[in-house]
Amino acid sequence: MKILVTGGAGYIGSHTVVELLNNNYEVIIADNLSNSNEGILNRIEQITSKKPIFEKVDLSDALVTENLFFKYPDIALVLNFAAYKAVGESVAQPLKYYRNNLSIILNLLESMQKRNILYFVQSSSCTVYGIPDQLPIKEDSPIKDTPSPYGKTKQMAEEILIDQCHASNLQAILLRYFNPIGAHDSHLLGELPNGVPNNLMPFITQTAIGIREKLSVFGNDYNTPDGTCIRDYIHVVDLAIAHVKAIEYLLKKKNEKALEVFNIGTGNGFSVLEVIKSFEKTSQEKLNYIFAPRREGDVPQIWADAYLAKEKLGWQAQKTLDEMTLSAWLWEKELKNNKI
Repeated sequence: MKILVTGGAGYIGSHTVVELLNNNYEVIIADNLSNSNEGILNRIEQITSKKPIFEKVDLSDALVTENLFFKYPDIALVLNFAAYKAVGESVAQPLKYYRNNLSIILNLLESMQKRNILYFVQSSSCTVYGIPDQLPIKEDSPIKDTPSPYGKTKQMAEEILIDQCHASNLQAILLRYFNPIGAHDSHLLGELPNGVPNNLMPFITQTAIGIREKLSVFGNDYNTPDGTCIRDYIHVVDLAIAHVKAIEYLLKKKNEKALEVFNIGTGNGFSVLEVIKSFEKTSQEKLNYIFAPRREGDVPQIWADAYLAKEKLGWQAQKTLDEMTLSAWLWEKELKNNKI
């Protein structure tokens, strides 16, 4: 059973590839390495004793995408992680995000339709909910205007999939996940941003290890208990396992509709300061941080109702916040000693 994993050398993609290989799927990774590193492939092999097929390709190019499917005619399912994903950058460079993120999903779906490939799992995001009226967020919560072009591309990708499932025999799952952090238990895989990190956890670990002088906490005047943003942080391995569950659900034809949606989160919200305190406790490192102005595009607080994933996919998050922050720190120390 061949699974095409787009963006499979990236943070979430690489952890999911490990879980797929451990569950005896054949994996083809398609990645242009714009925000990842080819050395990750060797680490995947170290963990699993299996080597995924790797194609360095730009899936925003329609012809390149079509040729990939021509080369591998036995692909059974596409798992799509390929997208630019930085909220702040998307506000500053919206055209870059619209062109890349939407071109990729259109090219994939067109190539799949030509080859009658029926199954698709989309890496979506809680950003599609915008600023929620009620918490926790459920799958049927309103899809509201989202402050960032990144979030809008996720909303548009969902609309594209809804329409294509209606117009064809495509069977799809949207996984709306919350904030992945942490690293693999082997410490061989973790978040590896190019340049200055856009996400909280790698900025924390890079500050603690001396790569960054200080951590900026964007906003301490939100309407939350300590004034900082609240997110539903989920361990990346828990998230990877959810993708395997979603694939099994589709391939075993358990889906009740052509397109189904699942929130993937812990159901708990933690503030930025709570994450910092957890990190300081588990790492035994004092973190140098300051408060900075709010960042455009940030949602004040959001966390999931993940009941549906438990009920239908048989999936539930297992890792605690302390396990997440400790694993991220052990990964950062591994990187210092063994560069990729």
